[in-house]
Amino acid sequence: MVRLTRIYTRGGDTGETSLSDGSRVPKDDLRVETYGTVDECSCAIGLARLHATPEIEAILARVQNDLFDLGADLACPVDQPWTLRVTQAQVDWLETTLDGLNADLKPLDSFILPGGSPCAAYLHLARTVARRAERHCVTLMRDDATVNPVALKYLNRLSDLMFVIGRWVNDKGASDILWVPGKNREG
Repeated sequence: MVRLTRIYTRGGDTGETSLSDGSRVPKDDLRVETYGTVDECSCAIGLARLHATPEIEAILARVQNDLFDLGADLACPVDQPWTLRVTQAQVDWLETTLDGLNADLKPLDSFILPGGSPCAAYLHLARTVARRAERHCVTLMRDDATVNPVALKYLNRLSDLMFVIGRWVNDKGASDILWVPGKNREG
């Protein structure tokens, strides 16, 4: 259980931070950048929740909780019995949820532009942040064998889910804003 009695520790005043195993790394370490980007994604999802229906809000609340699990996973470079790891069951839940929502959408004939509704716009922001976290995770995994490979799967499915929910909250795609290639090239 986490218990915070003080918010500042002064431990980061020299540009370093502690990982969950107690080791110290620079604040711009790729592992810190990766779990920090996961946190940023959760913040964008929090904004989307403010505009979501109860059904979608419940999905997004579960995702935010899982993102804290993912951040804890990424913050720990050693495998100890106490290490919290993202599991395949969490990825499976994303896939099942994705498939269920996507079944209500018509196939796309064009790329879509982020927007349509505030909830959709924030979900597209979360999607792009999840993709950035995924890219960081790929780079981190290249040099660090301690990274849980399920973390990468989770991020990949998460960005897909944010895209599908973004369409779903736009009247199941009816309010999507379609990209019109070359629309503004001529006067």
